[in-house]
Amino acid sequence: MAIPIPSRQLFINGDWAEPLLKKRIPIINPTTEEIIGDIPAATAEDVDVAVQAARSALTRNKGKDWAFASGAVRAKYLRAIAAKIKERKPVLAKLETVDCGKPLSESEADMDDVVGCFEYYADLAEGLDAKQKAPISLPMKTFKSYVIKEPIGVVALIVPWNYPLLMATWKVAPALAAGCAAILKPSELASVTCLELGEVCREVDLPAGVLNILPGLGPEAGASLASHPHVDKISFTGSTVTAVKIMTAAAQRVKPVTLELGGKGPIVVFEDVDIDKAVEWTIFGCFYTNGQICSATSRLIVHESIAAEFLDRLVKWSENIKISDPLEEGCKLGPIVSRGQYEKVMNFISNAKSEGATILYGGNRPKHLKKGFFVEPTIITDVTTSMQIWREEVFGPVLCVKTFTNEEEAIELANDTHYGLGGAVVSKDRERCDRVSKLLQNGAVWVNCSQPCFCQAPFGGTKWSGFGRELGEWGLESYLSVKQVTEYVSDEQWGWYQPPKQ
Repeated sequence: MAIPIPSRQLFINGDWAEPLLKKRIPIINPTTEEIIGDIPAATAEDVDVAVQAARSALTRNKGKDWAFASGAVRAKYLRAIAAKIKERKPVLAKLETVDCGKPLSESEADMDDVVGCFEYYADLAEGLDAKQKAPISLPMKTFKSYVIKEPIGVVALIVPWNYPLLMATWKVAPALAAGCAAILKPSELASVTCLELGEVCREVDLPAGVLNILPGLGPEAGASLASHPHVDKISFTGSTVTAVKIMTAAAQRVKPVTLELGGKGPIVVFEDVDIDKAVEWTIFGCFYTNGQICSATSRLIVHESIAAEFLDRLVKWSENIKISDPLEEGCKLGPIVSRGQYEKVMNFISNAKSEGATILYGGNRPKHLKKGFFVEPTIITDVTTSMQIWREEVFGPVLCVKTFTNEEEAIELANDTHYGLGGAVVSKDRERCDRVSKLLQNGAVWVNCSQPCFCQAPFGGTKWSGFGRELGEWGLESYLSVKQVTEYVSDEQWGWYQPPKQ
């Protein structure tokens, strides 16, 4: 049965608004390749309107309505949003699946995480009240000093298409908890659930202008947001290439940015592992979300003494993955999000073959699926460190493999990348896991697992994978400005200058 796609406009100043240039973008279901609806396409003109709405939301009633309201007031709205999303979970999960192609079970898990994230930041918003005017110990008794934490202002939140509503929530929830006003720019490839967040905000009476939602093309909407003089901060999740453009635009006005970018993560598997447990984490770390994970551990580095057995089991586990319409029960691998991304993934596989690598498993469209942007889970061996497949992010269900002899070589291979988002180490030796975790050049390291993510823990990268952290207390702090207030409390004249004669 077809899933009806709500017809929405831009969400600006608390209500729906038609794009000023009346542009729209078709929604293509990646499973059927059919147009199933359309979304509004914002341009620079709409960005101007949304930024003004956000600025007004911050200054309304001298900031008492939002920016300088108590954290408890903002927490009430965050919890109300969480409750509405929980109520709508079945519908939102199906919309997410038909929009971006991820298996329904994953979309349902995403909705649970969205609810949990809003609730978590509601708690942190309340906690902000107790932290205001925190005293600072000074060496001079003639002064008293304290710290105020204030919202950074109007923030632009630019998110990708692999976890549309969840990635949006990672930014929206802490930004609103901090007292910022936000403009959310979802990907043009997957905006449906982000627009439904607008309807949720309308229903809970979120103050007008606090959250504005502008789908649209990057060069038209994203670039305008990044360069807008009245946007105070940009938080971006996406490609390194686009991040460079955003940083360049932000630098013109010296505005802060948080960047969570691509990855080419390693999973290092030592010889003492339980092979089936390690194999399952390996395929989960690379094939989950149809392989479209920025932190994917897509480079398997396995000890040479177990490589043959490990790869044999890896193929058998991969053969058992159900590839189907992502709405089907039991589906574990759905389609790539778009034709362009599908062709990009297939080109990576083709280039690996032409460079001399071996396609051990997969590498094609599944034979039983004639339509849709499906790619079999793919395992590539005989890889050298100079090959494109080793060095560049694929963003698809493609795993490349190298073996190692000793721990030192394993760490060298793991760090042989421009990226540094996620990495994993698998071993029964606890001390070895600790050593390797310290030496891996990644913002997140998983031990005896891959890809677990909790909103309480910080997430972000090093090197070309960006800087700044989302989630946890660190995510909230990135939307706050710290102000010191220092008072001279002595009754005595300061006495630095010679007083004039009476």
